[in-house]
Amino acid sequence: MKKKNVFVVGYDDFNVSMLESIPEAEDYNFISLLSFHEIRDGDGKPIESLLKKAVSRIESFDGSVDAIIGYWDYPVTLLASILTEKYGLPGVPVESILKCEHKYLSRLEQAKVIPEHIPLFEVFDPFNDNYMSDVKMLPPYWIKPIKSFSSYLAYRINSDLDFIDAREEIRRYIGKVTEPFEDFIHKYNLPEELTKNKGKTCIAESLLSGSLCTLEGYVYNNEVFIYGVIDSVRETDSSSFSRYEYPSKIPLEIQGEMEEITRKIMKHIGYDNNTFNIEFFYNQTSGKTTLLEINPRHSQSHAFLFDSVDGVANHKIQLDLALGKKPELPEKFSGKYRKAAKFMTRTFEDGFITKVPSYRELKKINKENKDIIIKLLATEGTRLSQMSYQDSYSYELADIYIPAQDENDLIEKYNKVISEIDFKRAFENDISIV
Repeated sequence: MKKKNVFVVGYDDFNVSMLESIPEAEDYNFISLLSFHEIRDGDGKPIESLLKKAVSRIESFDGSVDAIIGYWDYPVTLLASILTEKYGLPGVPVESILKCEHKYLSRLEQAKVIPEHIPLFEVFDPFNDNYMSDVKMLPPYWIKPIKSFSSYLAYRINSDLDFIDAREEIRRYIGKVTEPFEDFIHKYNLPEELTKNKGKTCIAESLLSGSLCTLEGYVYNNEVFIYGVIDSVRETDSSSFSRYEYPSKIPLEIQGEMEEITRKIMKHIGYDNNTFNIEFFYNQTSGKTTLLEINPRHSQSHAFLFDSVDGVANHKIQLDLALGKKPELPEKFSGKYRKAAKFMTRTFEDGFITKVPSYRELKKINKENKDIIIKLLATEGTRLSQMSYQDSYSYELADIYIPAQDENDLIEKYNKVISEIDFKRAFENDISIV
């Protein structure tokens, strides 16, 4: 049988290895349409230039174009939507993508069908010095761009002074993502409801509290399916994430409530034939469930977790959908392990990295447990505060993927890895990473 050609927007070795691990991978050619570095390098790159490059590569390809997939945030989600429409392939309409990606527009849509499950919110222009005319919310609250990722430029506001300080940082860096995103919205001949707030590129939202989790799902022929729930565990006394852990500890009846909320909003925005993930807070004291955000893609951060616990990476679901097939999944919890997590190893202080874990250190860890994966994010000579797209309160040094048989096994393995790898920072003591 002739192999099908699957073009990947945001091609990177780690995730392609996950794609190649799915059972029928030998039936496909995974082809880089745009590499991860192409979509992330060059802050503020217009989406039109990436689109032009992608179209040129497809047009010059000598073979069939059977599917186009992507598992990263903007601009990959929009590029994949535009390209699948252009070439008549299964995908999500651009308007549905924007009703997830655009944080303010998404809140407006949510308010129409699930108003009791969202926070208070207001949109504002960060370059308007008279911000009180837009933001009437009382502290504490959060502010963030209407388009961002990984909590980039998100700040907790406890006072007017906090707002002024955060606004200065946002003004300095918001152009990396929001300006090309806004430009795209106003050039793509979209309905007025998507374009009428030009310049108001930030949103303020009242505080949410409780346990945070992510529902991974997909829509096929207008039917919404949820296939897993992952806990997002935060650092002590911090909004920064410590790890993503699967399966979730959230009570099953609460997960069921979240699924019903998810079905309402995904059907309302016309989302179809693609994966998504949707984040919720559950406050066990009040019993309240609140939607944090919708992402119009599955999470590549969770691929290893599903592969370890369920026996196949969630990339398979998007691949099936992109080929026009209803996803077929193995029985739940049929993998080698009962638990898995992606740990985000962080420090909360700036500095120059003078040493990262050596090849020998990493090889020793891999020899002892071949299923553990360590991805170094910081490199020697890097100033942490100059790394791209970090959250507002910490610096991520490495991602450590660990499978385990239970919670104790998981934590013990992580602590052992941390004790065997070494980061050092200039003019400081060793970086504390536990």
